[in-house]
Amino acid sequence: MSSGTGGSNASTGTAGPGYRLGANQYGKAQTRLVHVSRTGDTHILRDLTVSVALRGDLAGTHLSGDNSAVLPTDTQRNTVYAFARRHGVGPLEDFGLRLARHFVDSQPAIHAARVTLAEDGWSRLGPHSFARAGDGTRTAVLCYDGSRAWAVAGVSGLVLLNSTGSEFHGFVRDEYTTLPESRDRVLATEVTAAWRYDSDAPERLDWDGGYATASAALVESFVDTYSLSLQQTLYAMGARVLDRCPHAVEVRLALPNRHHVLADLAPFGLDNPGEVFVALDRPYGLIEGTVLRDGAPEPGLAWW
Repeated sequence: MSSGTGGSNASTGTAGPGYRLGANQYGKAQTRLVHVSRTGDTHILRDLTVSVALRGDLAGTHLSGDNSAVLPTDTQRNTVYAFARRHGVGPLEDFGLRLARHFVDSQPAIHAARVTLAEDGWSRLGPHSFARAGDGTRTAVLCYDGSRAWAVAGVSGLVLLNSTGSEFHGFVRDEYTTLPESRDRVLATEVTAAWRYDSDAPERLDWDGGYATASAALVESFVDTYSLSLQQTLYAMGARVLDRCPHAVEVRLALPNRHHVLADLAPFGLDNPGEVFVALDRPYGLIEGTVLRDGAPEPGLAWW
C-alpha cells in the first residue's frame, strides 16, 4: 500500500527525487554519573551529567536501516561508566576529551565527537558527608575530529543580584512603551557563560584553575560594575574573563533579566522606600552577547 507520493523507498534506501540526507548526528544524552573516590578517609564526590554526539559515515542507517556503522548509544553510556572506573574523573575537560578521542579513534565510521558535561557541586560537611552547593553548575564541551580538539568551559545557573548600583533610562519610547525610567533598581540574573580556549594542546591547560579564575571574574565584574544596562554588565563580565584568563579567546553569555518590581503598598497606607519587591519569573528580558579577543582563531568545531 502506498503511503503517499514523493517519499523515499525505505526498503531499498533510495531517496526520492529532489532531496538527500543532510547533516546528522546521534548519541547518548544525559547519562548521570556519580563517582566517589574512596582513597583515604576523606572521600571525593563528583556528580556529572554526560552527553555524547557522534558524526560520520552514517547514511546507511538513515537510508536503508544498515546499522553496521552504528555504535549503540547504550554502548556509549557504558563507556562513560567504564572510563570513570578505569581512569577516574579528574578535571571535567580531561574526562570529556578522553571520551571524545576514544569514540573517534576506535570507530572507523565516526569522524567527530562532541562530549558535553555538566557538574553539580557539593559542599563538604565532613569526611564523607556533603550538601548540594548553590554556586552554579560547571559545564564543559569537548570536540574532537581525529586530529584536533576544541574545548569550551563554562557555568550555568549562577544566580547573582545587586540590590542597588543599577539604573535603566534613556531608552527608546514609542506608543506602546509603559516602562518607567529607573535611577536605582534591583539587578538580578541567572548567568549562563561559556569561554572558548585557544590551545592546540588542551591537555596542558590547568582546567580547574581556569574555571576558578573565570567564574570568579564573572562574579567580581557583576559586583564591581555600576550598571546602566544589563548589556553593559554582560560586556564587562566577558571582558573580565578575557583579562584574567590568557588562554580564553571568546566568551559567550546569556543573562536573563530577573525583574524585581516595587510592590504597591499604598492601598494599605504604607510607603515602600525600595524595600518590598515582587519577583517576576516571566516574561523576562534576555540579553545575549559575545566578547572576543582581538586575533582570536576561528572556532572550528568549538561551538558545535
